[in-house]
Amino acid sequence: MKIFLIILAIIVALILITAIKAVFYKAKPVEIPEMPKENVNSKRVQQRLSQAIQIKTISNPDDDKVEWSEFDRFHKFLDEGFPFVSQNLKKENISQASLLYTWQGTNPDLDPIALLSHQDVVPISSGTYQDWKHDPFEGYNDGEFIWGRGSVDMKNHLISVMEAVEELIEEGFTPTRTVYLCFGHNEEIVAGNNNGANAIMTTLKERGVHLDSTLDEGGAIIKANVKGLLEGNLAGVGIAEKGYADYKITVKAKGGHSSQPPKHTAVGAISKVVHDLEKHQFKARMLPSVYNLFKGVGSHTSFPARMIMCNLSFLKPVFFAIMKKFPPAATFIRTTTACTMLSGSPASNVLPQTASVTVNFRELPGDTLKDTEEHIRKVVRNKDIDIEFLKGKEASKVSSTDSKAFKTIEKLAMQIDKNNIVAPFLVMGGTDSYHYEEICDNMYRFSPFVIDASIMLTTHGTNERCPVDQLDVAVEFFKRYIKEMTA
Repeated sequence: MKIFLIILAIIVALILITAIKAVFYKAKPVEIPEMPKENVNSKRVQQRLSQAIQIKTISNPDDDKVEWSEFDRFHKFLDEGFPFVSQNLKKENISQASLLYTWQGTNPDLDPIALLSHQDVVPISSGTYQDWKHDPFEGYNDGEFIWGRGSVDMKNHLISVMEAVEELIEEGFTPTRTVYLCFGHNEEIVAGNNNGANAIMTTLKERGVHLDSTLDEGGAIIKANVKGLLEGNLAGVGIAEKGYADYKITVKAKGGHSSQPPKHTAVGAISKVVHDLEKHQFKARMLPSVYNLFKGVGSHTSFPARMIMCNLSFLKPVFFAIMKKFPPAATFIRTTTACTMLSGSPASNVLPQTASVTVNFRELPGDTLKDTEEHIRKVVRNKDIDIEFLKGKEASKVSSTDSKAFKTIEKLAMQIDKNNIVAPFLVMGGTDSYHYEEICDNMYRFSPFVIDASIMLTTHGTNERCPVDQLDVAVEFFKRYIKEMTA
């Protein structure tokens, strides 16, 4: 009985300590100084985005299938649509269709900054054209949204950057620190050959350039109002991104006529490989960047939720167990495994001599391509398999949250709306940013558009569209960012 009372007392004490800790685990109000309102030519930036969408800069893994004339059209459009940029910045054509603009600063001793974007868009999925409310390459503006492929990923970002620079030059602004605009042409081909962003980086590296920071796509401001739990918008600033790897795993068999099948054909054998891979996932772990994301968001939640979030380290096993149940959440805590493509016999009445599965992995920072192959060999019981690495890239470095660039992004994001919750996070997909690691330590991924999660889901999908009122917000953000970073 005495032991029971002691245990009960300990439990009660822990609950009280947790409750008290949660009371004080609350985000402190931050005073953000107001900045003068930036002038934005709203009509012009809307028109420019509509025009940009009309140009079909679709990338393709096969260069022979790319309509390069569309990229030529896009380059001409930028020249004509942004005359002050064309007259005052040095423009260079890099690789097949990438662009490098140089806005020379007055102090060559300062490391330059770079604003990254990509010109290319993904194609419209076969059979979905008729599902679009407006033609995906019309750039239709209904007053609320501008519709079309690239309106969110990421011609809205690119056009807003160009408009910001155009307006700053019109206003007579000259940067102290040199500014590079780096526009790749094939970002959508993940880990592809002849990457334009890599060619731009190589060009800068050969010139001895070391960048202070880069700013690219990857995060946005997502409305995150959950009644009774959280009120505000989540402004995620990507400080790292996952790796990418495609592996093809093949098993062999005798083959023959389907009228005399063995106990397991090659297809049966490859299905066991798939089962082993899906059953034995990578071990979950909490990266500091992910911990800081939950910590930052948690301090803004209501009292009951704060009791959990302020004890995240203590409750990690429970937290992991819950996150593993939800695929979007699980991506934050482990390298993911996705079996995506299968192949077997060429005919229904022929036993396959080989069967294969293509598996896509997205590695957490800290897990390497080598680790991924070792994981395959470890968890697949059939050791008589062939493993072929198709393509991939390592996970990125993790950028600091103490740099001037991060703090500037944080301040400007909060100036957009005081209710914005700014937090560093891990980008699940890929961006052009990782190519610049050789010449830059501070790489950030953030687009200053306040967008509903439902609209974000149209990226690469049907009815992609950008809220018209967010273009002014973005142009103003980039104008302020350039001023702050080049002062």
